[in-house]
Amino acid sequence: MTEDRQDHEPPAAVARRGWRYHHLGIPTAEPHPDEIHLPELKLYVRGFRTSPYGVEWMRFEPGCPVSDLVRRVPHLAFEVDDLEAALAEIGAAAEITSPSEGVRVAMIEDGGAPVELIEFRKPRD
Repeated sequence: MTEDRQDHEPPAAVARRGWRYHHLGIPTAEPHPDEIHLPELKLYVRGFRTSPYGVEWMRFEPGCPVSDLVRRVPHLAFEVDDLEAALAEIGAAAEITSPSEGVRVAMIEDGGAPVELIEFRKPRD
């Protein structure tokens, strides 16, 4: 059962689970001169490193391994401390992938909207 959220309250993912907002990913078909090509993912991104609000525009090449849902619908991304624990807490089964060293991600769906969970494994000194 879900509880109703009051207007002034943050979502449960933040308030109760301790997830931290990371970015908002928005699909686009429009090329942009500032986009960065990630050939291993067949993806172009822009805004991730420069947006003060964490807005990331994403343009996909044919054959991109990203799910059709993420290619069509904007997604929210949250940083979590422990990806497996976060998935277990919400009772979700999701494939965990590693798009780059020290980064693990899982995509879940909430009412037709994709939600990305990200775990950063920071190198030890």
